[in-house]
Amino acid sequence: MLLVLSSWATAGDTVTLCYESQDVRPWRTEKGDGLNFALLKIVGQRLDIQFDFQSIPWKRCLAQLKANTVDGAFAVSYKQDRRELGEYPGGAQPDASKRMHTDTYVLLRRKGSKVGWDGKHFSNLDGAIGFQLGYSVGEVLRAQNLEVDEGSQRADELARKLIAGRLAAAAMGGSDAANLMQGPLGAQLEQLPIPIIEKPYFLILSHALVATRPQLAARIWSAIEDARNSAAYKKQAAEGVHQGVHH
Repeated sequence: MLLVLSSWATAGDTVTLCYESQDVRPWRTEKGDGLNFALLKIVGQRLDIQFDFQSIPWKRCLAQLKANTVDGAFAVSYKQDRRELGEYPGGAQPDASKRMHTDTYVLLRRKGSKVGWDGKHFSNLDGAIGFQLGYSVGEVLRAQNLEVDEGSQRADELARKLIAGRLAAAAMGGSDAANLMQGPLGAQLEQLPIPIIEKPYFLILSHALVATRPQLAARIWSAIEDARNSAAYKKQAAEGVHQGVHH
């Protein structure tokens, strides 16, 4: 019996997670606020484990996950090649019921621009579509053989490039776009109504954690589903909507 218990979470276990050192509201801020942290706080309480959160640039976060120097990374959308970096709940076909949240990518254009997106095809592109470095939407754009620009780290930087006429359009996470449209740059931009993609975002765990402590990994993912469906989390998520930070 003791052998079985030893591979489960023991009280006070610490699990190290990295996340992108940027504000992506309402999900997370660089300082550790937002709905992702609210969700993981519930998970930690339910499993009696401590999460050690590390805020680092996204590409480095994923590299540390691959090197097993962190136990997990969030919030990560599914790309097949990311399975080299860590494990998704459900493996090769990620289990969307174990997601942290769902988000969209949308297309922004300069006000008055003729750039279009009908859900399948882009039209009137007179230059590159920009997106943030390492973001999964790049794969979708490249699959359409479009000219792309991956030179921006931050959403506001991408928006400024677009306003300056250095890009034809910008593909951006829905929550980032919602914040920009409400901010000082919003008056110079337009958001197209049809999302480019809508996808679930996961906590992915390191290969080392899943190999050595599979029960702990399974319990964390199950607790994420339970916490996301809990009244306590839903209340916080609803408050996010009322603050206008949810899209």
